[in-house]
Amino acid sequence: MGINRFKPSSSVFSWLLRNLAGAVVAIFALVSVISIVLAVYTRHNRELEVPDFSGMSLEQAEKAARSAGVVTEVYDSVFVHGLGRGDVFSQNPKAGSMVKGGRRVLLIVNAVNPKQVTMPSLVGLSMRQAKSELDSRGLILGRLVYVNDMATNNVLGQYHGGFEAIPGDMIESGSRIDLKVGLDASEATTFVPDVKGLKYSRALDVIQESSLNVGRIVFRNGPQTYSDTLNAVVSGQSPEPSEESAVIMGTEVSLVFE
Repeated sequence: MGINRFKPSSSVFSWLLRNLAGAVVAIFALVSVISIVLAVYTRHNRELEVPDFSGMSLEQAEKAARSAGVVTEVYDSVFVHGLGRGDVFSQNPKAGSMVKGGRRVLLIVNAVNPKQVTMPSLVGLSMRQAKSELDSRGLILGRLVYVNDMATNNVLGQYHGGFEAIPGDMIESGSRIDLKVGLDASEATTFVPDVKGLKYSRALDVIQESSLNVGRIVFRNGPQTYSDTLNAVVSGQSPEPSEESAVIMGTEVSLVFE
């Protein structure tokens, strides 16, 4: 008798090939999943630089956050005159901080509905006292309009948007209040202070404390966010500072910021 040898049928070979191919596909898929998970994990733990969200709308901030690998969350709101409603005022961690991927960045945004404050009575106060009272209410000293009077820098009237600001009325926080103040002809002059090197808010305060008005303002670095404005420094002024040549109170001082 001859010896019988087992010869696998073509169906067996097909079954083996299908299973082998399936195993290869499964291994490839597993390797791919592991690679993706590792990539996500390493990105999550890599230190990233926090963008500067100041002055951005919430939509812009969320988009920038996604690109940077962090997450934004509104923590609180304030009202800042001159900043867009709903725009980012400040953040924590600060811009430039190095954080892990996925870190939450807390935002303080400008209120959509500004806070209302009570308009104080400033008539009869000195200009400095009136400014202090405005500051305490979250209001801003606007223009000083000088008229002849026996008492220099005595407040004679208060105005908002060209109309009398009535004491006790509710007014938006951050509103500018113009003052009509007295000017005695015998002491009608002052000197232009040197504000070069001072930041925005301080420069404006020094000019107003000298019984002068802030004139044209130029930012050499172009359009400013609110944060940029506050940090800008005076690089030029007109008139130039002088302790010898006096000017009439209420004179405008124009500023250039860098």
